[in-house]
Amino acid sequence: MQGEVNRNNAVTLSANVVPQLTGNFFTMDLNEARNAFEAVPWVRQAVVHRDFPNRLRTVLQEHHPVALWGDEGTSTMVNEQAQVFEANIEDVDVESLPRMKGPEGMSVDVVKMYRYLQPMFEAVDMGIDQIEMTPRGSWRVLTNSDALIELGRGTEAEIGAHLQVFFRTLSQITARYKRTPTSLAGADLRHKDGYALRLRGVTTVETVKKQP
Repeated sequence: MQGEVNRNNAVTLSANVVPQLTGNFFTMDLNEARNAFEAVPWVRQAVVHRDFPNRLRTVLQEHHPVALWGDEGTSTMVNEQAQVFEANIEDVDVESLPRMKGPEGMSVDVVKMYRYLQPMFEAVDMGIDQIEMTPRGSWRVLTNSDALIELGRGTEAEIGAHLQVFFRTLSQITARYKRTPTSLAGADLRHKDGYALRLRGVTTVETVKKQP
């Protein structure tokens, strides 16, 4: 075995794979052998070759998680290729990973939107703790300070434009109540001509008209 075996070793791989193999060196189905390797937790891709005269050579690639996927309590994650996979969640540093949610088959779109929005949040000293695409295609973000921001529907450019307007005016609005942007509890950017804002320690809801 060659390649990445950081989360597995020869003993565990043999224990999981060998019982699934049938036939001899010449009759073994290499596609079945590949599927047996890829069924092992953390194995993303396996390439299996016959190595004459009597050996199999396998090159492995493992999943590298970039986020947790789905509701809490599940063991699904998303890798760098935006593929959803299942493995032991205890093998990763859960606190260092954001959580992503979305309809089945939409992980590529969710990862893409996360990578697009993340620099915008970092520029205003916020982090994305969770990003979700709802069944209706609407986006929402939970920041690392537990502020829920409803972004609505649209392309990356449209969502990004609304978010930039929001960030440009946020400090001005919070200053009216002698607060800072860190006091943000929630915001709804789905309004056509403005957004609704909730601040911690402030009982009123501020509705702000968008400025060009």
